[in-house]
Amino acid sequence: MPSTIIDSAIFGNIFSSAAMRKVFSDENRTQKYLDIEAALARVQARLGIIPAEAADEIVKNCTLDRIDMTQDITDTATMLQIREALALVDDDLQAISRSMANLAQRHRDTPMVGRSNLQQAVPLTFGYKIAGLLSAIERHRARLAELRPRVLVGEFAGAVGTLASIQKGALETQAGLMQELGLGQPDIAWHTQRDRIAEVGCFLGLVTGTLGKLATDVKLMMQTEVAEVYEPFAPGRGSSSTMPQKRNPIASCYIHACASVVRQHAAALLDAMIADHERSTGPWEIEWISLPEAFLLSAGALGQARSIVGGLEVDVEHMRANLDMTHGLVVSEAVMMGLAPYLGREHAHDLVYDLCRKAIDEKRPLLDLLAETPEITRHVDRKQLQTLCDPANYLGLSGSMVDRVLASVSRPEDSSKGPAPKRVAGR
Repeated sequence: MPSTIIDSAIFGNIFSSAAMRKVFSDENRTQKYLDIEAALARVQARLGIIPAEAADEIVKNCTLDRIDMTQDITDTATMLQIREALALVDDDLQAISRSMANLAQRHRDTPMVGRSNLQQAVPLTFGYKIAGLLSAIERHRARLAELRPRVLVGEFAGAVGTLASIQKGALETQAGLMQELGLGQPDIAWHTQRDRIAEVGCFLGLVTGTLGKLATDVKLMMQTEVAEVYEPFAPGRGSSSTMPQKRNPIASCYIHACASVVRQHAAALLDAMIADHERSTGPWEIEWISLPEAFLLSAGALGQARSIVGGLEVDVEHMRANLDMTHGLVVSEAVMMGLAPYLGREHAHDLVYDLCRKAIDEKRPLLDLLAETPEITRHVDRKQLQTLCDPANYLGLSGSMVDRVLASVSRPEDSSKGPAPKRVAGR
């Protein structure tokens, strides 16, 4: 009977995925052991270390009850699992990137409130907001391409890593085995140099950290009082058992939970690096606990994020309404900057500051108060003030920055070749 949330028939596909569970299943891991043993036999036969008929017999008899589960076999099997798991992560990142690129392009010029300390700050565009997240996803894709050759290195070295037990063709055997398995050949044994595994854990922590940022913003924008975006609708999903009107950010909640635990596993994998001598007395086993679960929970977060950005509902009208709800206060910086050439920046700041306080106290539009101030109207008329008070006119370089991010998005085929070359475009 399953007893963890990852293997649960109820929660399993919420917090992980069937594909990632398969990668880290006992059956798949055992198959990796068998693959390594069979590959080793084939290589040794080619090098004349063992007879060809012996290799055939070994391959034929690579069954679970005959496997010698040494650390070399276990580490190499782990690398084969990591390779499969990273391919799944890559697929999800590509899909998320595509959906984010579509959102950013579609809403390049959609004005909304930019927020600082949870308060309205200055306007930006929703495309800009999404492009910021997209830029992080693209950096993760670049990191993944960069870490693959560094991380995906096998192990075949003997008791303390010196290959002393192999009398003939040790390095040739090691090289042939790694070639058979499609892994890199190590320069030296890494039994207690666990930075490769830790790097993968940190990578997953970074990825889920960005997904957690996405989830946090979606949760905040889904608040009833904000109502700017919504997770994709599905009948019954996110509803309350007692409050029919509710539409909860359920996928974002799941991402938050997954990301939080993955970060703890990343820390544990860093702790596993602190190993003693050439064979450790415990730190290695931390990886057995943390690495599979880090991947499984990352898969859950990626799946939920993929669903969110693939079907996010954007309420453009409510975004505009939220911009207008302070009756012009959100563009006080724009007004100040517009008046600075006439009044001086410091005086313009103090004057607009006082008028903002008055607008709040009297619950009046900032535009009206500006237009009633002779010190201002002797330089600019109401029509010019109206232009300064329109949030859509104070978006800075939001659109150009969206274009820059979109121009740098790598194509799916680029993901295995390293980071895409940066191309700059503007409008």
